[in-house]
Amino acid sequence: MKHRIASVLLILISLHAYSQDFRMQYEQFRKQTIQEYASFRNECNQKYAEFLRRAWDWYDGKAPMPLPKDENPVPPRPFVPDDDKDEPVEIVPVDVNPIKPEPQPKPIEPIREVPTPQDDYFTFDFYGVSTRVRLPDCAKLNIKDCSPNTIANGWQQLCSDKMNNAIRDCLETRIRYNLCDWAYLSFLDELCMKFCANHNGATLLTAFLYCQSGYQMRLANTNNRLIMLFGSKHQIYDKGYYTIDGLNFYPWGTLSGAVSICNAAYEGETPMSLIIDSEQKIGEVLSEKRSIGSKKFPDMTAISQVPEELIRFYNSYPTSALNGNTMTRWAMYANTPLAEVTKDSLYPSLKEAIDGCTQEAAANKLLNWVQTGFVYEYDDKIWGYDRAFFAEETLYYPFCDCEDRSILYSRLIRDLLGLDVALIYYPGHLATAVLFDSEVKGDAVMIGGKRFVVCDPTYIGAPVGVQMPNLDCSNIQAITLSR
Repeated sequence: MKHRIASVLLILISLHAYSQDFRMQYEQFRKQTIQEYASFRNECNQKYAEFLRRAWDWYDGKAPMPLPKDENPVPPRPFVPDDDKDEPVEIVPVDVNPIKPEPQPKPIEPIREVPTPQDDYFTFDFYGVSTRVRLPDCAKLNIKDCSPNTIANGWQQLCSDKMNNAIRDCLETRIRYNLCDWAYLSFLDELCMKFCANHNGATLLTAFLYCQSGYQMRLANTNNRLIMLFGSKHQIYDKGYYTIDGLNFYPWGTLSGAVSICNAAYEGETPMSLIIDSEQKIGEVLSEKRSIGSKKFPDMTAISQVPEELIRFYNSYPTSALNGNTMTRWAMYANTPLAEVTKDSLYPSLKEAIDGCTQEAAANKLLNWVQTGFVYEYDDKIWGYDRAFFAEETLYYPFCDCEDRSILYSRLIRDLLGLDVALIYYPGHLATAVLFDSEVKGDAVMIGGKRFVVCDPTYIGAPVGVQMPNLDCSNIQAITLSR
């Protein structure tokens, strides 16, 4: 019995020793992994600093790509009954694969929290949201000249473990408020400009945080003024750009003509996307209540309130396209979801009004609501240029045109009826078409073998299945939208 107890004790002691040894090995492995991460990122930053000392060259700016404009936009028309229904038009849709959202860029390695005796937060307001970031003293750059050595030294000053917490706070802010890439860069720019009194220092700090977050950027020097260029997957309209090794870079700020640019790529850099696939949780103050009603259906009246700061953010958002296809620009607006507070004010009344209706009847009521609840006006007269609206903007501004109505209607059909929708472009005009679950008679288009029924929010009073007359149907294009 004693021998058996002794044997068990020996086994337990051996297991304990093995466990201790395993923990030590694991802890050593963990520390080594963290060190390798730190060493790799530090190595990338040091290499980039060396590039900043010597990899500068002159590049000529490219003229802005003008926003496509319809020379003869089709005005709204009152509905005139017409029993002549043509066979559905077969349309090859625009390739929608490029406009599917992808994961946002991320750092080349996890950014480790750095314990500090006390946290010094810099707090500022970003579109109505109070945000804070731990920015150490080394981040307060004061760059008086833009010589390569000065910029490289500034970059090396930022390559401190003390900046880890700042990078983490910025990325956590991006997650907390669902900031799209454009909103995130706007956030970084506002943060750095308010933190650094010196423009060049603020620009370099913005570029550093943006780069460390995984994004593609370049630095440019014009007349001793530092400007950051951002790489984009999109072709941005009405904004000059620079082509570097076949890639387009756009200035964050004003820049034109020939400039000196450091063409140094950072490890794992990813160009910006202008797709907004989730609600931007910015702004808590709502606009004044706006009552919007249908002339045909008295029960179709709803109150609209939208976040005012969200409208201000949308004012900064650039119009863009993918793969050079101008049709894709509308998908950027149409696929952006409504804010939850906007839905909370608008949707209950609309849902109540269409409750118990067939899909066709509900679509008809929503269509008339958009047709008659808003005042039509040309963009050129109101804005001086062509401008598409996000759905919230149509609910906010007093005037809208055919593309704005189509974008809003497409959002309502997807959210309230759960049906697939396509934007239909005729030269000079934009309408919608809906894929109903059951047969609905009327004008339609065939997209990928599926029959989408035309619903035109600008053909005032026209029901589902009626296309505006005298449109040029010889070159119709369509783009299917995501739900």
